[in-house]
Amino acid sequence: MASLPDLAAPRPRVTWRPMEAADLAYVAALEAQIHAAPWTLGNFRDALNAGYSAQVGEREGRIVAFGVLMLGPGEAQLLNLSVVPDARRQSLGAALLARFVEDARRCGAEQMFLEVRAGNAAAIALYEAAGFARIARRDAYYPATATLPAEDALVMRLALRPAAATPP
Repeated sequence: MASLPDLAAPRPRVTWRPMEAADLAYVAALEAQIHAAPWTLGNFRDALNAGYSAQVGEREGRIVAFGVLMLGPGEAQLLNLSVVPDARRQSLGAALLARFVEDARRCGAEQMFLEVRAGNAAAIALYEAAGFARIARRDAYYPATATLPAEDALVMRLALRPAAATPP
């Protein structure tokens, strides 16, 4: 007789580390499985070559989450945050997002931006729970694919530092 997995059993710990060139082919393959309009191997390679902050989360030697953050003067832009389907609902997205927010703060960013598919309710909930606010909408930002129509993006912003008080 088959048994169900024990969902309450502790999961092995996720180890976070910088994404490396040796990870790129695997990360790009995961990306292609996760997203309708995925980043390419070249996109990930360009991000590393540009010096963007790129992280992976590994569990038992397998990458289960990854992301890319671009830092600029006074701000940061979350470019990619992905969790493999069988590792979702385990707070990995929130953990990686928190790491990127801390990196942005440490590097002096005053605000952080991202775009998210308007129909991606789970991601929007994650970002709103972390304090991001919707500030704009980009019409048809995500192009149509063979299986999906074009989709709007929500632009979201997180204030990382309080605005400086103006003298009386």
